[in-house]
Amino acid sequence: MKTDTRHNAAYSYALMGFLIGSGLVAIIVFLGLVFSNSPVSFDMLVVFFKENPSMWVTLLLPIAIGGFGYYIGNEFYRKTNDLRQDIHNEQQKSRQIFDFVEKIRLGQTDADYEIREGDEIGKALINLRDELKRSKAEEDARKNEDQQRHWITEGIAKFGAILRENIGDLEKLSNEVIMNLVKYVNAQQAGFFILVDNNGEKYFNMTASYAYGRTKYPDKRIEWGEGLVGECAIEKKTIFVPEAARDYVKITSGLGKANPRTLVIVPLKFNDEIYGVVEIASFIVYQPFEIEFIERVAESIASTISNVNINLRTARLLKESQEQAEIMAHQEEEMRKNMDALKHMQTEAAKQSEQFVSFTNSVNHTMIRAEYSVEGYLLYANSKFLSKLGYASATEIEGKHISMFISDKDKAWFNELWQNLAIGGKHFEGDMKHVTKSGTDVWTMATYVSVRDHNRRPVKILFLGIDITDSKKQSLDYKGQIDALNRSTMKAEYAPDGRVLEMNHKLSDVLQFTAEELSKRTIFNFLTASDLDEFKIIWKNIINGVPFEGRHKWFTKTGEERWFQGTYTVVHDMYGEPAKIVFIGNDITEQIRIEDKSREQTELLREQEQKLQQNKVELTKKLKETREEMKMQFREVEIVKELNDKTLEGMLDAVVTINQDNKITFFNRAAEELWGIQRDAIIGKDVSALLPTDSVTANENYLGNFFKANDTSLVARRTEVFILEKDGTRTNVLATLSEASTGERYTLTAFIQKIEVELF
Repeated sequence: MKTDTRHNAAYSYALMGFLIGSGLVAIIVFLGLVFSNSPVSFDMLVVFFKENPSMWVTLLLPIAIGGFGYYIGNEFYRKTNDLRQDIHNEQQKSRQIFDFVEKIRLGQTDADYEIREGDEIGKALINLRDELKRSKAEEDARKNEDQQRHWITEGIAKFGAILRENIGDLEKLSNEVIMNLVKYVNAQQAGFFILVDNNGEKYFNMTASYAYGRTKYPDKRIEWGEGLVGECAIEKKTIFVPEAARDYVKITSGLGKANPRTLVIVPLKFNDEIYGVVEIASFIVYQPFEIEFIERVAESIASTISNVNINLRTARLLKESQEQAEIMAHQEEEMRKNMDALKHMQTEAAKQSEQFVSFTNSVNHTMIRAEYSVEGYLLYANSKFLSKLGYASATEIEGKHISMFISDKDKAWFNELWQNLAIGGKHFEGDMKHVTKSGTDVWTMATYVSVRDHNRRPVKILFLGIDITDSKKQSLDYKGQIDALNRSTMKAEYAPDGRVLEMNHKLSDVLQFTAEELSKRTIFNFLTASDLDEFKIIWKNIINGVPFEGRHKWFTKTGEERWFQGTYTVVHDMYGEPAKIVFIGNDITEQIRIEDKSREQTELLREQEQKLQQNKVELTKKLKETREEMKMQFREVEIVKELNDKTLEGMLDAVVTINQDNKITFFNRAAEELWGIQRDAIIGKDVSALLPTDSVTANENYLGNFFKANDTSLVARRTEVFILEKDGTRTNVLATLSEASTGERYTLTAFIQKIEVELF
């Protein structure tokens, strides 16, 4: 139809040209006849052409102008038609761009756009779409990560509060933790195992378990190294079974006959030491961040158990330290008596010079003795001084300054002391630390005295001492333990009549009394009238040497009710009489409140259990329907996977897929033709069997250098690389890598196109 229209237009222009040419011929002939003064007639026309042969050429003008008109018409139609087609194409392109931009505006980042040659706007729009798609994916990933972090942070805070509230009772702690952990991670079953070390015999005791919405109290023991619980403790690593067999849990775990889909066993590890194991079973497969959360909660639980063990050891050490303190008090009393005797002997020696020699000898046999000049230089040292400070003979230290026996940390105050003695000031009595030849410390109960001449002028300084190194170190150690005890637990000391002698800040802050107010109160002032009679009987037994361990209720200054769990122990003086009663304990008010609430919840759970029994039949029916629906979904997934495999199989590009272990999992027909290898011979093998790297360097543009798990160098980029054929020939190809991961599953797919160069 377009050809006919085009010819009609050309013929119209040709006819117009022919008519114009004919008119021109008529005008030229007419003018020629007029100028030759010849009448216009046919005969004269013939004569005119005979006389002017060149006029015959003018007869060709109609044909020439008609032919030119035909050419002009044909070209005009072609130009017009081309312009019309260009306008139509531009309109279609603009419409396509508008539709594509509108889809992007509506958030359809998967919209397609066909790019024509030279379409720079289309390329820019494709880049814009890809950038928006990438930004949306990053935003979705960021939101997902934020949600996961918030979930973990909220859970850590929740379980931190639970651990703090139940630190004094391991059984209560384990029940609260396991019940809340099952609910928080949507599990169906869980077990809490505490490691028991009984004189080298290690085993796990299940202190709590939780299953299908109600708490159970089992009595179960698992030997060290037995089953998955024992294996988890030995390896000190989390065991994650994403697809447990039907009877897997029943055989190897500690949760009875449940058959969950997923099994997570996490060690309670703190400072690389195992305190127990938590075992969780669920019908869902946990994500890595959920497993990480369970591991962090397990570490917090282990830390809490460690602190509980430390508190128990501290209480035992306190009791031992009290016994040692009594022994030290007796020893100190004896040393004081000796020092008193020594002072008396020194006084008598000044008055009775005739007994000085015998006294000096007796002192040298029993005490450390040295004499210094007023300037501090050693004049004399007895054998005990030499042996205690580690010197073989007096020649090593005679004439040496006293500063060599004093620690650098003590020199400031000792120099001030010495200056006072040098001018005849007051003598010094007290515990003194000296430094031996090897640099170790020797503690003495020391006396430094100025010795005067007959004019009462100081002439030398006498040092006498008794070695108390062992008892001093033990005393410092006990002091440190008591300080640590005061920081970690509540402690109070009472007189036998109940008066408050001392109370640490941890306890006084809870009771809200000042030290002055406490000094005017007795332990009986904190109790209610109903508890007072019973507690007085307990108090009497404590004074008679029967320790008491239990819980009791006190009232604070503001009348608030507080519960305490602790131990009362009597401390005797050197005569065996009760000197004071020591209380060590913890505030368990929140625990008591939780127990009350737990009893209420137990009653509520009993009612809910009856309702659950009524809904059991309906739930079983729904579960059956859900299983059928899941089977249908699995069948649909398998169909989609089969369709995807067939699509990839039919591609002209070679397609190769590897998993996270670099094993080849897909190899289509085009790949067989490219490498000349049958898929049965390569599926399941390492990718190095297809792309060996022993004959190339790492920096070469070789596909084998990039096509490996977790290498993103060529992901989403079409890049020219080369491969090696069987005979070692290098073949250039275009490769694009696509990475995908779901949970722990990972694939990396290469789309490879062989480059063929055609010469024209």
